[in-house]
Amino acid sequence: MTEKKGTIFSGMRPTGRLHLGNLFGALENWVRLQDEYHCFYCIVDWHAMTTDYENPGDINKNVREMVMDWLSCGMDPDKAVVFRQSDVKEHAELHLLLSMVTPLSWLERCPTYKDQLQQIEGRNLATYGFIGYPVLQAADILLYKANAVPVGEDQAAHLELTREIVRRFNYIYGKKVFPEPETLYNKYRVVSGLDRRKMSKSYENAIDIACTPEDIPKKVRMMITDPARIRKTDPGNPTVCTVFSFYSIFKPDNLSVVEQSCCLGERGCVECKNNLSELMLQYLEPIQQRRRELEDNPNRVTEVLEEGREKAVQVARTTMEEVRSIVGL
Repeated sequence: MTEKKGTIFSGMRPTGRLHLGNLFGALENWVRLQDEYHCFYCIVDWHAMTTDYENPGDINKNVREMVMDWLSCGMDPDKAVVFRQSDVKEHAELHLLLSMVTPLSWLERCPTYKDQLQQIEGRNLATYGFIGYPVLQAADILLYKANAVPVGEDQAAHLELTREIVRRFNYIYGKKVFPEPETLYNKYRVVSGLDRRKMSKSYENAIDIACTPEDIPKKVRMMITDPARIRKTDPGNPTVCTVFSFYSIFKPDNLSVVEQSCCLGERGCVECKNNLSELMLQYLEPIQQRRRELEDNPNRVTEVLEEGREKAVQVARTTMEEVRSIVGL
């Protein structure tokens, strides 16, 4: 058996079915890492409450949808611990203790905090839960003493804050309790949506992993291409084309051919979109087949979450026994 490189923690908010941005921006990498590391993959339902506490929706349903997407994309509960955050109460306890040593100024300067205050409208985000989100995230990671965290660009600042919290906690209590987790960037740091912005449910520019074969071509036809290209024979600029960015994911070995034919005006946008639809359908078909099997066997999700809870709790309790002793509780 190959020796593991260390421990990894990562999580996602349960906001419903996942999209291609989740798949290529995170899940694909998580599946690969489960053969190299001891992996803890968490459905962070408490995090979902930090911005949607007034209208949380059906979190339990969303949790199940997320687990089905994870499993259908290749996550193996025998290789990784798959669990729900709220099932392990030690996350909340460590969050509380870390909040005691985290300066408020560190949280106020977090760029993600500032960006979301500007971008999320119609919600009162002047809450401790929202500004304290990075501390809860640090607790999630440190509870399992993770050596590394796979992240996208938007989470890098939070991970640096986690390292600062580690250094402060270890210094105050005079013992190296927690390791400083390293950043493992995902292969695709940002996956474009239909409108060239980052793919996101909130932007309504996403293609779900479970999107039906009938709807995928419709979604692809909505993708923004080079706005300066009017006729098929006009030279195109692939660098501003959403369709081309997806070719780099679904057909990277043919990328130069696609780029050249676009730049020379030899291939039109309609043909490119039709070809991309076929590539997406071929790629997603086995994933969607596995998902249909899980939908027909709902007990499997329950089993996975219960097995994951038991494994996560064992590690979490050991960590908290050590932390309580160190802080004098």
